[in-house]
Amino acid sequence: MDEERALYIVRAGEAGAIERVLRDYSDKHRATFKFESTDEDKRKKLCEGIFKVLVKDVPTTCQVSCLEVLRILSRDKKVLVPVTTKENMQILLRLAKLTESDDSLEKVSEFPVIVESLKCLCNIVFNSQMAQQLSLELNLAAKLCNLLRKCKDRKFINDIKCFDLRLLFVLSLLHTDIRSQLRYELQGLPLLTQVLESAFSIKWTDEYESAIDHNGPPLSPQETDCAIEALKALFNVTVDSWKVHKESDSHQFRVMAAVLRHCLLIVGPTEDKTEELHSNAVNLLSNVPVSCLDVLICPLTHEETAQEATTLDELPSDKTAEKETVLKNNTMVYNGMNMEAIHVLLNFMEKRIDKGSSYREGLTPVLSLLTECSRAHRNIRKFLKDQVLPPLRDVTNRPEVGSTVRNKLVRLMTHVDLGVKQIAAEFLFVLCKERVDSLLKYTGYGNAAGLLAARGLLAGGRGDNWYSEDEDTDTEEYKNAKPNINLITGHLEEPMPNPIDEMTEEQKEYEAMKLVNMLDKLSRRADVKDLHQDGG
Repeated sequence: MDEERALYIVRAGEAGAIERVLRDYSDKHRATFKFESTDEDKRKKLCEGIFKVLVKDVPTTCQVSCLEVLRILSRDKKVLVPVTTKENMQILLRLAKLTESDDSLEKVSEFPVIVESLKCLCNIVFNSQMAQQLSLELNLAAKLCNLLRKCKDRKFINDIKCFDLRLLFVLSLLHTDIRSQLRYELQGLPLLTQVLESAFSIKWTDEYESAIDHNGPPLSPQETDCAIEALKALFNVTVDSWKVHKESDSHQFRVMAAVLRHCLLIVGPTEDKTEELHSNAVNLLSNVPVSCLDVLICPLTHEETAQEATTLDELPSDKTAEKETVLKNNTMVYNGMNMEAIHVLLNFMEKRIDKGSSYREGLTPVLSLLTECSRAHRNIRKFLKDQVLPPLRDVTNRPEVGSTVRNKLVRLMTHVDLGVKQIAAEFLFVLCKERVDSLLKYTGYGNAAGLLAARGLLAGGRGDNWYSEDEDTDTEEYKNAKPNINLITGHLEEPMPNPIDEMTEEQKEYEAMKLVNMLDKLSRRADVKDLHQDGG
């Protein structure tokens, strides 16, 4: 009945009546995602009627109401079949300012029409194969990039950028050819990186370093959503970059990695939005060539160095160990390098472990990223080793028992999911410089057996990668406990009492004679077996 009434007014009514009836329809069906099949034909005709209204000279508010209803109806794939034509697509492109003209975004009154048109295009392209083909024919990706450039450095148009980016993401998700076009022909990598810079309001202090205000306000919801959509689009554009990239691209990848470092060090409007933002940053960092990830860490500034020196001077001169702890835990500095971003990644990884579900999608990307960073960059590996596998002192518990990051990762080494198990073990193995003896010290032979068997290292040795020769130093507590550590379980076991100590001399003599008789029987059986073999 709703569709029938709306269709009647759309066909015969004037703009004001059309706007009212469509606004009522939109309010009623705003949360509708499943439609009755009995009214399918009416919804198709309503879509056709709306497109006929959109080509007329009607007020902006009427256009917005038309587009809102079209967005709702476009959730139904069957309805889109008759209305997805080149002519109708061009109507939406015109309303979204996705034309070849040089129109600037000056009329604020038009912004709601642009946003709703982009929303409609997102739904239609995602749900219609015909629309996807027409997108290629109409060169939609290039038009979206052009609109992004119009939005550059403009305030109050985050919604336009957000849905422009979402449509770019949908296109590059559905068409691998568009990924290549975005990357090379349309210069999508620097363009989308600039969108991120704008969303984060980045101020550069050096070539690959940005100013971080830890006391500044969080990102607004609009800025956060815009950044997330840009990160998703960039992921598709760079999906195979870590395998194949030109040396000339290294600078651009380092700039992007520096922007992502900034992203990791800021927060969104809510904890959930911050996690979503950081999750997409982790996914994108996985596409960056590992050689370009060196910008995730940076030397201390003069101010930071002076501040740390003051902090250390507050401790007594004989408290060397405590000074080291203050240096690392207070400001996440290691070997004169700022490790804040790596520490954020480590905390992100631990939170994903604590969730206890969706490990393959949520945990393996950040574990893989930290593994590759550790393998390629010595300072990152040493810092992570210090945080994850600190020198052993108390070895009374099994390695998998407890609440430390090491305990949590060791538990994952026997996870039922093969991929999760492998990447957790690989990460710890790399932190141990791929030395079997070092890995066994922290995990126990039982937990490490799967990795060692897969690597052909059950008998010991080390992996194929080269690491620096700096040696680990064992604590006095570990050295004293080492003779009594069970290599299989990886923890200290109390020495078993010797049963002979409690025997009388007569019992000892009796047990000795039993042993002699058993050995004699075994010897006789061996002689008989040899005799039969010789006779055969």
